Amino acid sequence: MLSRRLITLALCLGAALAAGCSSVRVVESQVQSWSTLTALPAPPTYRIERLPSQQAPAQAFAPIEALAHAALARAGLQRDDAQARLLVQVGVRSSQALPDWPYYPPLGGWAGGWGWRPGLRAGVLLRDMPPTLQRREASLVLRDAPTQQGVYETSAVFEDVWADDPAIFGALFDAALSGFPQPPPGPRQVRTPLAPAGAAR
Repeated sequence: MLSRRLITLALCLGAALAAGCSSVRVVESQVQSWSTLTALPAPPTYRIERLPSQQAPAQAFAPIEALAHAALARAGLQRDDAQARLLVQVGVRSSQALPDWPYYPPLGGWAGGWGWRPGLRAGVLLRDMPPTLQRREASLVLRDAPTQQGVYETSAVFEDVWADDPAIFGALFDAALSGFPQPPPGPRQVRTPLAPAGAAR
């Protein structure tokens, strides 16, 4: 049963890969946002404030910052480092994990021991392993510059076996800003097309 499930998974991944060659991939992310804004601020200007961990080396954070700038522009905001009405803090995070499927063991090992696959010669032991999930998170916190009060907070999370960095973060920033400045309440799922590498969005 376990081997059949893995074969099915492999076939599905193969089909998805083949389909991805001829179509645009879609990132399905879990998004949650909070807002005290009733409309775009006037003027709708902002600047990104780098956190201490994003300061050095500066070039390391530049690709992520560029993706955030592009998403903020699509949300109707304009970059103005000199006279910003909003101050923006950007956060990203990457991690890996095995999927929490009922027929896979925890990372610590198999509690029930190893199984034998039919048709193999005695003494050959194979362990079926799930694909590694890539978890990507992106967040944005917007504060009103004159008052320093937080006015918008949003985050988007995506898990998949693909590992397209930093392209995934561009889609996550777009998803996180969906509905800006008055997003729907509560957690929601957002589907965002992933632009091919080098393509303008």
